[in-house]
Amino acid sequence: MRSLKAVRCLLLALVFFVIPASSFAGVFVSVTIAPPGLPVYTQPPCPGDGYIWTPGYWAYGPEGYYWVPGTWATPPTVGLLWTPGYWGWGNNVYVWHAGYWGPHIGFYGGVNYGFGYFGNGYEGGYWRDRHFYYNRSVNNVHITNVHIYNKTVINNVTVNRVSYNGGRGGIGARPTHEQERAEREHHFEMTERQHDHEHLASGNRAFLASENHGRPSIAATPRPGEFHGAHVMPARTSGSPYVHPATRPVPRPENSMRGDERPMRRDDRPMPRQDVHGNRGPEPRHEQAPRPENYRPENHGGRGNDTPHGERAPRGNDGPHGNAPHPEREGHSDHGHDDHR
Repeated sequence: MRSLKAVRCLLLALVFFVIPASSFAGVFVSVTIAPPGLPVYTQPPCPGDGYIWTPGYWAYGPEGYYWVPGTWATPPTVGLLWTPGYWGWGNNVYVWHAGYWGPHIGFYGGVNYGFGYFGNGYEGGYWRDRHFYYNRSVNNVHITNVHIYNKTVINNVTVNRVSYNGGRGGIGARPTHEQERAEREHHFEMTERQHDHEHLASGNRAFLASENHGRPSIAATPRPGEFHGAHVMPARTSGSPYVHPATRPVPRPENSMRGDERPMRRDDRPMPRQDVHGNRGPEPRHEQAPRPENYRPENHGGRGNDTPHGERAPRGNDGPHGNAPHPEREGHSDHGHDDHR
């Protein structure tokens, strides 16, 4: 009897070991109503060195969809990049796949969140050693003593505001080989400040899609949880007309979709806190794009990824995130401007 009890305890421990940490963080939220379109908004200025943009998204709570503002956040440790979360269709429900920090950008449903997250990879910057280099052509960065560069992002497809993958009207992107490899890496969950940011949004009725009709009054913030101040940005337009359903769907705490009905699941199990190295791919050359001093990026342009459902999304990047410029074209803005010519 005692040995049987020990075996049961061992099996239970193994179950907790193999289940990704994100499973306990609410990744298995699923609903039957599609999320609203992504609102158009201006990115707040970057508050300091080491901050990385994390785009806004529609989360789901007891009263329906609510907007979690985009914000500048610091990663758990040097070298990590943010892969945004996304809604994916499968088994007749929309399932939320939570975002995570990792050494490479993974699959985020092909959703065009803007500001470097154009559906495939990340064009907003990269890590070199212990410093983050910002692509100022897609980021609102005017602070001094940071590393910056300009890399033009070509808009070669039609851009839409669709916020989910698969299903009727959804994006038909599928993971590339590089993204599949990134999915198998160890990841960090959202930081405590990011969790607090989402929690504050969930408790404010102004963020409910049923109240703001897809156009939240606070669409982006300079830091997590900063919902007041001069740099808090409203939505300029809604992504699409949103009609609140007469009967709210009940979240289903399961994610039992068949493998051919959904994109690959993520392994969000946290890895030990340590600096990450070797996270850069090949370094393609880039064009230097002049820009006015009062330039403020918005999330309605850039390179989209709205391929029809069933077609494979363009690969685009050759490396894990393919966004590091050629070394001799980089700049360090110690004086508030590019040093390179």
